[in-house]
Amino acid sequence: MYTSVRLALKLVVAVVLFLSIVMPLTTLFLWSFAIKWYWPSPIPQELGTDYWLEALGLRRGLAIGAVSVTTALRYSIIIALITVIVTQLISIPASYALARYSVPYKPLLLFLFFMPQVFPLQPVYVNLMRLFYTYDLVGTIPGVVLAHMMPAMVFAIWINTATFKAIPPELEEAARASGAGALTTLLRITLPLAVPGLLASTVFVFLYSFDEFTGTFFIGLPYIQTLPMLLYSASGYNMQFASASAIVLLIISAAFMLLLERFLKAEYLGRIG
Repeated sequence: MYTSVRLALKLVVAVVLFLSIVMPLTTLFLWSFAIKWYWPSPIPQELGTDYWLEALGLRRGLAIGAVSVTTALRYSIIIALITVIVTQLISIPASYALARYSVPYKPLLLFLFFMPQVFPLQPVYVNLMRLFYTYDLVGTIPGVVLAHMMPAMVFAIWINTATFKAIPPELEEAARASGAGALTTLLRITLPLAVPGLLASTVFVFLYSFDEFTGTFFIGLPYIQTLPMLLYSASGYNMQFASASAIVLLIISAAFMLLLERFLKAEYLGRIG
């Protein structure tokens, strides 16, 4: 009886995983190569690489008005890299101060950093767009970077603060007692020990910026079109082109998630309070 129940549960789990993960990915892959696929056929009537060639900018004509994936991908990577650099330049000193010093109202400050994730971001970006129009930031890369930094700072501050708190302060005190200055201690003791956690927050911020759509839509239009925006616009008129774009986005995101899994350890998050 117990064995039958276990087999039934395994079967249910296998069916759920197939329907929720394997089947959508298989359909996405088939759509990216489908030249013709009409109902009620369960498989495409004609397969080819035409839409992939167009998505990669090697051919035009099938996806009318479509922008090359390579152009959108270039925008996505540039914006994500700038967002990571500026966010970490701000968050690392702030996180070290929150982790090491007696900052007044520290729990409140950490909660305030978390606030962008509490409320829906769409009305926030709408009001941000009105403000950015005043400073000519709408439709520019700096404007999109600033929009991405607001929610991305949540991941950076929380993960970096947890990382520095996980490093025993006794190691820094021992270095200072041995004659090392504050800068030497930071560069040779603290930062090397914090590298895995800092890399984890870097990957988090990169992935958030790389996959972000809402802020880019409100702040970046009409001149900045990233890969998520291209995917959203193409899905309304060309499933093949949208599927090819989605696979490119999925591969890059999955690669960074594997990198994140390698560096993000429980001990970097366990001591935050």
